[in-house]
Amino acid sequence: MKKSIKYFLFFQFTILLFCTLKINGQKTDTIYHMNGNILTGDLKSLTYGVATWKMDGMGTISLEEVKINTIISNKQFEIKLKNDEIYYGSFLASYKPRTVFIETPQNKVLVKIDDLVEVYPIKNSFWLRTYGNFSLGLNYSKGSDIATLSWSGNLNYRKKSSFFKISWDSNNTYQGDTLSTRKSDASISFERLFQRGWSSQALIGLNQNTELGTKARWAIDLIGIKDLKYSSMNRFYIGAGLSALRERPFGNGETENDLSGIIQAVWKLYKYTSPKIWVDTDISFLPYLTDNRYRAVFNLNPRVSVFSDNFKVGLAFYYNYDSNPSAGAQSNDDYGLNLQLSYYLH
Repeated sequence: MKKSIKYFLFFQFTILLFCTLKINGQKTDTIYHMNGNILTGDLKSLTYGVATWKMDGMGTISLEEVKINTIISNKQFEIKLKNDEIYYGSFLASYKPRTVFIETPQNKVLVKIDDLVEVYPIKNSFWLRTYGNFSLGLNYSKGSDIATLSWSGNLNYRKKSSFFKISWDSNNTYQGDTLSTRKSDASISFERLFQRGWSSQALIGLNQNTELGTKARWAIDLIGIKDLKYSSMNRFYIGAGLSALRERPFGNGETENDLSGIIQAVWKLYKYTSPKIWVDTDISFLPYLTDNRYRAVFNLNPRVSVFSDNFKVGLAFYYNYDSNPSAGAQSNDDYGLNLQLSYYLH
């Protein structure tokens, strides 16, 4: 009899544990659609006017911000508003159309849905905090027997008020079976977010450019950043700072140590109505403080989604200028254009 009771209690405990795990594993976020539908799932992020939403049976979908009436979630989020305010809290539904309450440990704030420009869950898992993309491009001309292979990408690790980024970009040009030119860049950066649209960035970078005679250039950058425009469609910000440089040229040239200023402008444009388009562009100007020299860097990367939002096809254009390159340089400038297929993680 006692043995039967033990089995019965064990069976009850197992059922209770299973139900608890099942409930905890369920998707607890709710979005109220403008058409009256109620969507239950997992809010992965909201940025540039689109909520990334995971639903059982439907997988991950994109929901435009203009179609959201209100949100409910007891998870903790990092929330950035159009006025550059940053909150850490959960979402409560509001009866006022197209608004939502942000609940923090200190207070409860009513905001417009259209004022949400960034929403990221504050997650404990290292994997869920990591996101990025990988791109591969190839161009070939039979007449000249010239091929260009490009490989680029980045990995981002996001924490509360900060994130780390590892990025790389390699462009190799082959003539026949010989590597004729190479432009490669790699960097590790850390960015810290502040209130009122301000942030700071520390970066360690390494690059090589055979066209400009640079065998290896190491850089340590410290930059202050200010958002001038941040909405559901685009982000425009400027930055300024200093860069400590150590450069080694090809051949027998001496390694040089320099200090330069950095002035940069970055614009990110996103259009989520069909066809979905992403355009990233940036320009940097580096006036040297220890030499009569300056450099300029320009990048343009338009993309359009194919198959799904995880896959994009687009163009990658770069232009580099150096007013006083190394003695072994073939030119003062270098540029390239590649067709790329990109895969976006998370």
